[in-house]
Amino acid sequence: MTSKERLYKALKLEKPDRLPVTVHQWQNYHLKYYMNNIDALEAFKNTGMDASIQYFEAMGQFWLPGAVKTRKYSDEWIDEAEIINHDVNNMIVNHTIHTPKGILTYKTEGNEKTTWIAEFLIKEKEDIYLLKYMPVPKLDKKRIEKEYDRIGNHGILRGFVWGDQAGCWQQACCLFDTLPMIYAANDEPNWVHEFLNILLEKKLQFIEESINGSKFDIIETGGGASSSTVISPKMFQEFCLSYDRRIHNELHRVGHISTYHTCGGMNGILDLIIDTNTDASETFSPKGVGGNIEGPEAYNALHGKVCMIGGMDQFNVLTSGTPQQVKKEVYRLFEIFGENGGYIMSTADHFFDAPYENLKAYAEAARECLY
Repeated sequence: MTSKERLYKALKLEKPDRLPVTVHQWQNYHLKYYMNNIDALEAFKNTGMDASIQYFEAMGQFWLPGAVKTRKYSDEWIDEAEIINHDVNNMIVNHTIHTPKGILTYKTEGNEKTTWIAEFLIKEKEDIYLLKYMPVPKLDKKRIEKEYDRIGNHGILRGFVWGDQAGCWQQACCLFDTLPMIYAANDEPNWVHEFLNILLEKKLQFIEESINGSKFDIIETGGGASSSTVISPKMFQEFCLSYDRRIHNELHRVGHISTYHTCGGMNGILDLIIDTNTDASETFSPKGVGGNIEGPEAYNALHGKVCMIGGMDQFNVLTSGTPQQVKKEVYRLFEIFGENGGYIMSTADHFFDAPYENLKAYAEAARECLY
């Protein structure tokens, strides 16, 4: 069975020949310093994993590493970048967004591993009305097809719904900050829904224009701000569920399946995740990486309803453990989540310093988990 066939079997809630094993996005930092600067596909082949390649174009996400420069996205949305500190391990950039009706500002900081928001774009409630000028990018479908063909039977190609995060609530938290969004959800829920609907319309436009007709195997949605370690199930139901369902239904309409990303707590919202109409759920994060999934509760709720992806503690086990400890954890996760199929072993999120021998042990152990 090829890697593509194996992953597809699991996504269809079936049993492949053995446990599929992959990681959630190979980071350029790790490829550079631990994998002799090979690309992600070669890294999957080299370690013996099933490839799951995330496709990105330069769509304006603040967290994508790369050269910082002023960008004219359209006549109505110009991002003027001012580099305050050029140090690759202490990059500081001020951004000024020029629109026909006013300016917005935000600030990012970063290092070789990642980038984060130091000052948020939306500062006043009325700022959300300037978002109407934010352009929705269009993906290069021929470039996507070329990447799809390059991966071939070695694995699958993952797409991503446009935005700093794929979900509406999750992207709003990147634009206004998480705690202020939680306050606003309680104090000014109508404003929050107006904000989320502005983002939803742009995401639906992106799905129609760019995801529709593109050769992706699965599309990532959601984001960590919907986790039950961030908001309550009641808040999820009001401010995430209907928007996520619209996104997933639209993906289904154009012929694609989705994986709902919850890099944090999932307990308390497992039934709600199913209600979003997603096809797969990730990341089954344990307590060691900020989640709350440790035992069979997620399996009992989700098995047979959505494909389960994740579970491996990428820091305390995959990075800091021994090869023997890594293998032991793979066997444990397989026993909890994988024995009846519909499960893809994956890291709970990004890793940066996992030793090569641990990655090899991770893949070897999964290959021993047979159906």
